[in-house]
Amino acid sequence: MIKKAVFPVAGLGTRFLPATKANPKEMLPVVDKPLIQYAAEEAVAAGINELIFVTSSSKRALEDHFDKNYELETELEKRNKHELLDVVRNVVPAGVTCVYVRQAEALGLGHAVLCAKPIVGNDPFAVILADDLIYDDNSGCLTQMVEVYNYHKGSVLAVEEVPKDETDKYGIVSSTPVDDRLSRIDDIVEKPSPDVAPSNMAVVGRYILSSSIFELLETIGKGAGGEIQLTDAIAKLLKKEQVLAYKFKGKRYDCGSKLGYLQATVEYALRHPEFSDEFSAYLKTLC
Repeated sequence: MIKKAVFPVAGLGTRFLPATKANPKEMLPVVDKPLIQYAAEEAVAAGINELIFVTSSSKRALEDHFDKNYELETELEKRNKHELLDVVRNVVPAGVTCVYVRQAEALGLGHAVLCAKPIVGNDPFAVILADDLIYDDNSGCLTQMVEVYNYHKGSVLAVEEVPKDETDKYGIVSSTPVDDRLSRIDDIVEKPSPDVAPSNMAVVGRYILSSSIFELLETIGKGAGGEIQLTDAIAKLLKKEQVLAYKFKGKRYDCGSKLGYLQATVEYALRHPEFSDEFSAYLKTLC
């Protein structure tokens, strides 16, 4: 069973400077929740009960967000603001554990995942990139992937089609179809230029991986950008075991980009039960 999820959150968030100078990019709010909370909620909804955050020295705000705040809770209780008190207390549901491990050097996504090895051990695990906010009104992306894993018992990567001229921003797979949304990955390449990309099917920020990936991450060395690339380790994993590509149901917002972040903010606000109608009416006045 998939009970552990790794959240690589040690990045500097340079695309959002100066907002991220003192505040982690994962703490940027989409309406009334930070990005990292959406990611954590998706994991918990998929049955995961151990959240492993790979952080850096500048991420204390993230750790504080998932910790108890006795002063705030006491004040809310004193003012009889019980609804807000429930919101604060349920940032992490009962039975869910948060674990933090430091990534001492910025050596890439593969290295960040490797930092979680002592905690993950020999268990299969999920990796969630909070930058990729995925909305589905039925079941979360990771819930869908866990169902695929439970049936096929192998590593699963979330994929979606991207414009051909954007393949150099993603890990790109070539694969053999298994059914409508599922395929067996034959090859994976990190950020290929459009003229050599094997397809336009891109891996996005959701993975379910076997613990075999750790041994490969320890031995592959540095790849593109002088970093230890998770994609390179997955390419070697393909030679040892089956890895599946799953075209998830839902809409992905690239909140690592300013435009994607703004799109997510607007569309999540339009779904918000508290003020969706008012916000929609406001937008119409701007159009």
